[in-house]
Amino acid sequence: MAQTSAEQIREWSGPAILSFGFRPFFLFGALWAALAMVLWVSMLSGGLTLPTRFDVVSWHAHEFFFGYLSAIIAGFLLTAVPNWTGRLPIVGWRLGWLVALWIAGRLVLAVSDLIPAVLVALIDLAFPVALGVMIAREIVAGKNWRNLLVLAMLAMFTLANLLFHLEAGQGMYAAQGFGLRLGLASALMMISVIGGRIIPSFTRNWLVKAGRLSLPVPPMQPFDKVALLVTLAGLALWVIWPERTITGLMLLLLSVVQAIRLLRWKGLSTLAEPLVWVLHFGYALVPLGALFVGINILFPEVLGMASSQHVWMAGATGLMTLAVMTRATLGHTGRDLRAGLATLAIYIALIASVSVRLVAGAFPDIAMTLYSLSALLWIGAFGGFVIAYGGLLLRPKPGISQ
Repeated sequence: MAQTSAEQIREWSGPAILSFGFRPFFLFGALWAALAMVLWVSMLSGGLTLPTRFDVVSWHAHEFFFGYLSAIIAGFLLTAVPNWTGRLPIVGWRLGWLVALWIAGRLVLAVSDLIPAVLVALIDLAFPVALGVMIAREIVAGKNWRNLLVLAMLAMFTLANLLFHLEAGQGMYAAQGFGLRLGLASALMMISVIGGRIIPSFTRNWLVKAGRLSLPVPPMQPFDKVALLVTLAGLALWVIWPERTITGLMLLLLSVVQAIRLLRWKGLSTLAEPLVWVLHFGYALVPLGALFVGINILFPEVLGMASSQHVWMAGATGLMTLAVMTRATLGHTGRDLRAGLATLAIYIALIASVSVRLVAGAFPDIAMTLYSLSALLWIGAFGGFVIAYGGLLLRPKPGISQ
């Protein structure tokens, strides 16, 4: 007789953290997001020098994007794919081996100046490649063909990481290179595709429970498909021609279309529940980031590109991942889907961090002070997640003995 996911989890007699994919990757990913920021601030102030081949800004960009974000993507996919395919989740030491690969990548990046560049890249890329193989096997075995799109976006994200290594190896400033833009574009497409499925569904569930009559449109209507095509075209232009006028105009169109898409999901009706409105807020940073980056391309003196791009990088990806991490952790550990004060504080800290980082670009005289404040708020957000949710991730789900 075929096992259920719950039965396989019950059979695992090792540490609870290896009983489901979201547990180790959400915990270690959040811990790394906070720790990497501490290291980054120390490196900027001159108090710390890591033996890394990357310049300090490129190390910072890589370790948030291809370090932290890859862990959260793994935690989400390893938890969601069993639901998509009807197959059993990856648990136990197979999951532990995957976590070890991710940790190895973080270690070799920190000391990459002591290791051949090719070996550093191979170790770092081993994790996303192994994850991709596992996800591909589950999708194919479950004949869940529509989610091959998610696998394709993961492949593009992995290719972007490879290109980042190649650019850094050639002495280029990888933090503003093709690889990072491709990685960010891949992440934004993941948010657009997956967010377009879960946000209206979760919103509808909450509104129905609250007795509201005005409900969001169902996922993936014709307008949604048009919005995704516009988003793909705009991001592709930005990756290839980041300074062209046509790119700036296309990003402004992307911003308008994505904003209309978001309004159709009735987010303003969910302000009573942070666990729901944070998904809308995080998604709103996709069109807002497109607006800022587009304006910066057309009128370079108005906004700084680094600050504008952070609306996407730290804002959209950071807040959307925190939103998914908190909701999934509560749901999969048997807790009520309600945000307590600690969860609300986590959200506010990250929103404030992104806001301060954006303002810093307009006030160069006090920029360093604002950068430090933004970093402190970032550490508070992800460190707060570790404190508030670490126990849930480390302990078995109630009713399941380990």
